[in-house]
Amino acid sequence: MDARILELLNDMEPITLEQMSSIRLMNRTDTKFVTNKTQLVRLLQHAQGKYYAQVNEGKRVATYRTIYWDTEGHRFYLEHHNGRAPRQKVRIRTYMDSGITFLEVKTKNNHARTKKKRIEIPAPDRWNEVGGNEFVDGLVHAEMQEMRPTVQNLFNRITLVNHAKTERLTIDFNVQFKNFETHQDCGTGELVIIELKRDGNQYSPVLDILRKLRVKPSGFSKYCIGSLMTNDALKRNMFREKLVTIHKLVNNTY
Repeated sequence: MDARILELLNDMEPITLEQMSSIRLMNRTDTKFVTNKTQLVRLLQHAQGKYYAQVNEGKRVATYRTIYWDTEGHRFYLEHHNGRAPRQKVRIRTYMDSGITFLEVKTKNNHARTKKKRIEIPAPDRWNEVGGNEFVDGLVHAEMQEMRPTVQNLFNRITLVNHAKTERLTIDFNVQFKNFETHQDCGTGELVIIELKRDGNQYSPVLDILRKLRVKPSGFSKYCIGSLMTNDALKRNMFREKLVTIHKLVNNTY
């Protein structure tokens, strides 16, 4: 399946990071979709001639590693579970192909808009050498010393850009989770997470494709789902239905 995905990506016209830097989505809206690799292959078939495929470090499929930090009481997880807004996530993300690492704070406000602020750090365990604690304290009102690494994910990402350059599409798959508290690991099998980032209500070719494939919008937090899949002790009432859907997609039983 992954070989077919790469084959279809190679049939798309490439776009570099430098060329993508001109795409400024000033009035951005984000929409997530959850599906599986079978549907991803169909999506890429329909997207031929409509999208560019990002190429970075000579690759069309990038590898990311993210370490989420949380308090002992799982403050950020519970904010999301309980539907609180604004809510935040603190994470350290490494772009594995280049080795570049960022300490990031993501904030989702009352209007469902997400803002991300970040600083580059030398390595995941060297966040305080460049003022990481002060950076987080200024945004979260909590110190890094109050938090600890909770869940790590490792995944592959495809990035597509429509020919009109009014949207970006990130497609994540082969997600692997590791829980630092329970020491449990798990994979997500056939699961695919798609996020559409577009300029306001501009026409989106992929929305038409997803409708044809009957893939509907669905919120998805890698931190929350990864936590649930590797820690049975966490509160999960609000995520039960989503976990059933994910189980079907992971096992390709849809």
